[in-house]
Amino acid sequence: MERWLAILLSIQLLVSASTLEMIDYESQRVTCSKGLSNCTVKACAGIPIQRCPVDEKGLAVQPVLCCRQGTACRPCLHIRLDIQPRNDQTASYVSVCYTVPQLIMPLCKKLEFTVIPAAPDEQASSEAWLSLLLESKAMSFSSQVTVYVCFLHSTVVLPSVDEVCSSASKGVVEECEIPSFSTLIDPERREVMLQVAKEEDSPYQLEMCLQHEHNGMCRTWKDKSLPLHSVTPCMCFQLWWDKGDERSRRSRSCPFRNNTERFQRNLMENVSVSVVQGQMNSGGTMLSWNLTAPCRVEAEVWPCQRDAGVDKDRCTELGGIRQRLSNDIWRENDRGHWLMPGVFEDVKPGLDLCVMVKVKGKNSELGPFCPIDSRWWHWRRGLLVLVSLMLVGLAGICLYFLHGKLKRWAWEWHQKECDQLPIRGHVVLLSPPDVDNSVSELVCELGSSLRARGLSVSVDLWNRAELCSLGPLPWLHSQLQPLDSQGGRALLVLTQAAWKKAEDWGQQWDQHGQQGRDIALGVEEEGEYKRLLQGLSSPYADVFSAALSCIKVDHQQGHAGKRFLLVHFEAHSAKPLSSERGLPELFQGLPLFHLPSQRQELLVQLAIGSKGPRAGIGG
Repeated sequence: MERWLAILLSIQLLVSASTLEMIDYESQRVTCSKGLSNCTVKACAGIPIQRCPVDEKGLAVQPVLCCRQGTACRPCLHIRLDIQPRNDQTASYVSVCYTVPQLIMPLCKKLEFTVIPAAPDEQASSEAWLSLLLESKAMSFSSQVTVYVCFLHSTVVLPSVDEVCSSASKGVVEECEIPSFSTLIDPERREVMLQVAKEEDSPYQLEMCLQHEHNGMCRTWKDKSLPLHSVTPCMCFQLWWDKGDERSRRSRSCPFRNNTERFQRNLMENVSVSVVQGQMNSGGTMLSWNLTAPCRVEAEVWPCQRDAGVDKDRCTELGGIRQRLSNDIWRENDRGHWLMPGVFEDVKPGLDLCVMVKVKGKNSELGPFCPIDSRWWHWRRGLLVLVSLMLVGLAGICLYFLHGKLKRWAWEWHQKECDQLPIRGHVVLLSPPDVDNSVSELVCELGSSLRARGLSVSVDLWNRAELCSLGPLPWLHSQLQPLDSQGGRALLVLTQAAWKKAEDWGQQWDQHGQQGRDIALGVEEEGEYKRLLQGLSSPYADVFSAALSCIKVDHQQGHAGKRFLLVHFEAHSAKPLSSERGLPELFQGLPLFHLPSQRQELLVQLAIGSKGPRAGIGG
C-alpha cells in the first residue's frame, strides 16, 4: 500500500510540475475560512510567536501561476495554513517567511485575522484555514523556495521554463515567447533568407546564432541572409528575443536536413584533408591525417601510393588498412567545422604516400591528399622571411631621411594651432613651500607670460598683503571661487620641498583626517582653525598646505585633476634624493607639465579648461 501511495505521489508531483494552475492575481491575496474574519496581509520582519495558531501538520505549499487578466503569468506560491481556533483570544496573527538561494535574509509576510467564537456544539467539527497567494520578484522558474511558518517549513522547486512552456500555459507566460522563423531560397541572388514572423511587433532585440550539427558551438550571426554555397545539411539556427536575463528562450531549427541532395555538394566541396608523414617512437614510418568538414560525415580513409608517371592523380591503394570514421572522435575547430584525426602506422618508407577518402552518399572518391614537400616549404618560408627583412630595412631608411622633415612640419603645425587657441579664464599660481630667489623669478615669469596670453592670473607672491590680511585658507578659497564661474585652473609648482611636504602632509592627514576635511571645506569655526594651527603637526600653516587640503577633498569627491595642475621647472629637480617611491599619493591623478619643454601642452590644457568649469581633465 505504501509503495502505491509513493507512486501516486510521484505522478502527482510530475503533473503539477508541468501543468500549473492559473489564478487571476491583482495584488497580495489572502482568504480565510468560515471561522475567521478580518484577514489581512502585509510585509514585516520575522515576528516570534509564543503560541503558534497553525496546526502541527497545517502547512501546504503548491506552485501556481499568478496571472493578470489571463496573461502575463508569473510563478508564485499558493500557501494554505490550517488554524487551531482559540476562543480565549479573538485577534491573532502568524508570520509566513520564505527564502530562495540568492536571498541573504528571508522575506516575511504578516497574516492578521480574527477568530469568530464558535458555538459549543460546532467547536469539534469546525475547520479554520488561511490561504495566501505569494508572488515575489525573487522567485522565478526553477527556483527552490523554502517557506517557514512557526516551527514548520516546506521546500518546493518551481517548474522550469521548458516544463511550463511545453504545457497549455505556453501562450500566457512571457518567457515562453520565442521567435518563429522560416527559410526562403532565392535562386537569382543565390542566397538563403531568414524570415522572422512579427519581428516588428516585439519590444525586444532579435538575436541569432549559427551552428553546425545540433551540438556544435553556436556563433553569433548578424545577417539574415547566407550565401547559397555555404549552406550545408547540418546547418542549424538559434533565434531568441534579448530580454537581458535568463528569460530568453531560444527557437532552434535545422531547416536543411530534408534537402540533403541540394546541399550535399556544398558539403563535399568543403571536405579537406591535411597529411603529414613522420616517424614513430619505434623507428617506423607513420602517415597522420586530419579530415575537416562542415558536418560530421560517414567515410572511409585509406593510404595509397601515388604513381611516379605523368598522371599524378592516380593513386594505388595499399590494401588491408582502411579506416572507418567513428562518430565519437569528431571535435569542432575554431571555424565551426568538424575535425577527425587519424594515423596509419608502420607504412613502407621511401614511397610517395597519400590519402584517399570515400564519403557516404558521393559516388566518386576524394583525393589524393598528399604531404607537403618539407624542402619546398622550408625554401618558401626562408624566402618570405628574407623579403620581410628587406621591406623592414627599406622602411627604416625612408623614415631616417624623412624624420627631420616630419618632425619640423609637425612642430610648426602644432605651434600654429596653439597660437590660434583663444585662452580666457582665471589662473591661480601657487609657489612651493621652499620658494627661493631663482624659483620666485621662474614663478613670476610664468605668471607674466600667462597674463600676456589673455588669462586673469593671480600669484601668491604678488598678493602678500591680501594673503596676510585674510589668512592662507580664506585667501585660497577666494581665489578658487572664480574657477567655477570663469573657468580656469590652479597651478601648483612642484619642487623637492613640495614633494616632501606632500608626503609628510599625507601622514598628518591620517591623524587629523576628518578635522582636516572640515577645515578644507570651510565648515570649521575660526577658533577651531586657530587651535589646529597651533598644534604640533598642523597641515594648514601656509597657502601650499591649504592647497594640499583642497586637493585631498577633490580626491575624496572623485574630482582629482579638475581644478589643480602640477608644473615643474626643469632647471630644478622635483624628486628628493631620499625618496624611493614615485609621485606622492596626493599628487597622483593630477596632470603634470615640465617647463619649458611642455609649455605648449600647458597652454592647450589651460585653453581647454577655460571653456567651462567642467572642461578640465578628470581624475
